[in-house]
Amino acid sequence: MSSEYLDRYTAFMLRHRWLVIASAVAVMVVLTAGLQFITASNDWRDNLDENNPQLLAYDALEDTYSATNAAMIAVAPKGGAVFTREALGAVEELTEAAWRVPWSTRVDSLTNYYHSEAVEDDLTVDRLVDDAGSLSDDDLARIERIALSEISLAGRLVSYDGRVAGVVISFALPDENSNAAVAEITDHVRNLLDEIRAVHPDIGYHMTGDVFVNHVMTEAVDDDMRILAPAAFLVIVSVAAILLRSLLATLSLVLVLIFVIGSTMGVVGWAGLVLNAANSGVPIIIMTMAIADSVHIIDSIFSGMRQGLDRDRAIAESLRDNAWPVFLTTATTMIGFLSLNASDSPPFRVLGNLVAFGMFSAFVYSMTFLPALLSVLPLRARPGRAGQSAFFDRFGAFVVARRTLLLWSMAAVAVALIAGIPRIELTDNWLQYLDERYEFRRDTDFVVENLTGMENLEYSLNAGREGGITDPDYLRKVEAFAEWFRAQPEVAHVQAFPDIMKRLNKNMHGDDPAFYRLPEDSELAAQYLLLYELSVPFGSDLNNRINISKSATRMTVTMLRLKAEEQRELSVRGQDWLRANASDLATEATGISLVFAHLNIQNTKSMLGGTVTAMALISLLLIGIFRSVRLGLVSLVPNFIPATMAFGVWGYLYGEVGNAGSLVTAIAFGAVVDDTIHFMSKYLKARREGRSASEGVQYAFRSVGRPLFTTTMVLVLGFLVFASSGFVISWMLGLLVALTIGFALLCDFLLLPPLLIAIDRKT
Repeated sequence: MSSEYLDRYTAFMLRHRWLVIASAVAVMVVLTAGLQFITASNDWRDNLDENNPQLLAYDALEDTYSATNAAMIAVAPKGGAVFTREALGAVEELTEAAWRVPWSTRVDSLTNYYHSEAVEDDLTVDRLVDDAGSLSDDDLARIERIALSEISLAGRLVSYDGRVAGVVISFALPDENSNAAVAEITDHVRNLLDEIRAVHPDIGYHMTGDVFVNHVMTEAVDDDMRILAPAAFLVIVSVAAILLRSLLATLSLVLVLIFVIGSTMGVVGWAGLVLNAANSGVPIIIMTMAIADSVHIIDSIFSGMRQGLDRDRAIAESLRDNAWPVFLTTATTMIGFLSLNASDSPPFRVLGNLVAFGMFSAFVYSMTFLPALLSVLPLRARPGRAGQSAFFDRFGAFVVARRTLLLWSMAAVAVALIAGIPRIELTDNWLQYLDERYEFRRDTDFVVENLTGMENLEYSLNAGREGGITDPDYLRKVEAFAEWFRAQPEVAHVQAFPDIMKRLNKNMHGDDPAFYRLPEDSELAAQYLLLYELSVPFGSDLNNRINISKSATRMTVTMLRLKAEEQRELSVRGQDWLRANASDLATEATGISLVFAHLNIQNTKSMLGGTVTAMALISLLLIGIFRSVRLGLVSLVPNFIPATMAFGVWGYLYGEVGNAGSLVTAIAFGAVVDDTIHFMSKYLKARREGRSASEGVQYAFRSVGRPLFTTTMVLVLGFLVFASSGFVISWMLGLLVALTIGFALLCDFLLLPPLLIAIDRKT
């Protein structure tokens, strides 16, 4: 926009200020009305595209067998022994009560496990525990012996040391309104456990399971929005009030923030977008990022008024000086957030688009509503603090005088910090998305450490023909595959169909241990299986392990707590074993944890590509803006280095980063470029007026040093609020972005000026 057109626009806006204010309010009200249509989801599938190959494989497994939405409740007697009348009675009560949990379809535990054994010439299948309170000591000893030796129980429904038992509840969630069903299940189970704890105070109960994960994370996000959003708002407003030293100016900022957040979140409702745990931080991010435009405009207005300009003239001068830099910073920030559209995860794409729209809204309201509002308020510019004004003059002079030392010092610091990047491990684990302040995390840790793992590799092993699962050759291959997995140190338990057939073969031979092996005849094995299926009641059948045509069986490998790349690596090793030893059974593993393990690496790669594209676009934009390849390239240095410095520090301090890392560069890059653009715009203005490079640097410090410091403080403190979140992705994101923005200010103040003086010597 040329200066002439900008002056006309400013004159029109100031002449029709009430119309501008009314129009802005009307637009805000219309957009904000969409808030009533906002919907949220706690379905983990919303984190993936419908055509995600790992999700399709997992859905195919569930279609073949049954849905695997499950809850695990660990029963831990404080006396340290499960095989007592009281402990088994508690497990028995919980098992019976679990059938009444809404949407439950199956309950598995020690007490309703149907154990098969030979009684004379008959096969008897009966519950391992019946009426625990009436058991004799001999009965308890027998139950303990069977449970700890039964491969399908030990390490899954009872710990190997017999100190903790587990009750697994399976659910069939409705296709419609599954969120409400999960909430109903969660509330019911929590209330049930509260009641049982009152009856059995000497027994601990620990609740976990994939059916609860997203609901609990949604609760954590709700906690963040209830606590962190007001905290971030208070921090931002307080910092702005302290630095601007004007109640009316601060009130104007607050109104702009309300307009921007209301408009953006209203668009969520109008557009029918769905929010979940991954993108629920949109309001806080927008709140933190959107204030920068207004701060620059207001600071310039006060600066003009302190120089003797009247209010309207100061507003006009502020818009003339800031319109172009504010437009450019908005554009670069939007490009950074729009790069999130490269993500393989839909919530990240929604986050990027919403924040980009929020930044556009911030620009529009800052260039219309804000100046119109300020023109009707009785603003008074307090005399500038001599110390503050002189500080940036002195600081600019210091940077110019020590430019060579600063250049090499900053380069050395950057190299030292960037050296920490190789220490970073890109990993993720849904079990650790919440910190220890949440009961769900503590319960999950207890179950993993004391009973069994919570992450599975699932295999559907096809026999190649109907009824083929009783073929001895097929059974031997599946057994060998299961035994290979049991030998892996990362595996806690393996549930495989051949284990059932070995037990049945032993039962049909008078429980002779010598016959605990696979049947050698397919027809005989089929008869054993039929006899067993006819003997167990509904809810304890093998429908979740065998497909309808008996042409495939399901094998479940329960892993210990593994990182994402370790899960992928174990899956690849399993696939390699199948190809080498049972190529006709070769198939890829699936499972919720593996789906997200693949999403982690896919998302990181796609986000890297999107970020590189965004950086390339912004780089070309900067070169075009500054009309100089040399200055454009110089301006990139303080834009690229801060993120690498922040990741280097992270590598030294933590060493691990997950999905938060793929968001940081996109979020921080736009904010980083903002400071550079404002500094460079003032520098180039001085150079065009004929000043030297050193004088241009000092003019830039004098003009924008204070507002750059102000906006950086707001951004850093705003994102640091995330650091108190119990949601790991949120606090990682907050710390990394705050570090990046902090380093960006250092680079803009201590690295960019020496570079400009060294390179831009032409007068």
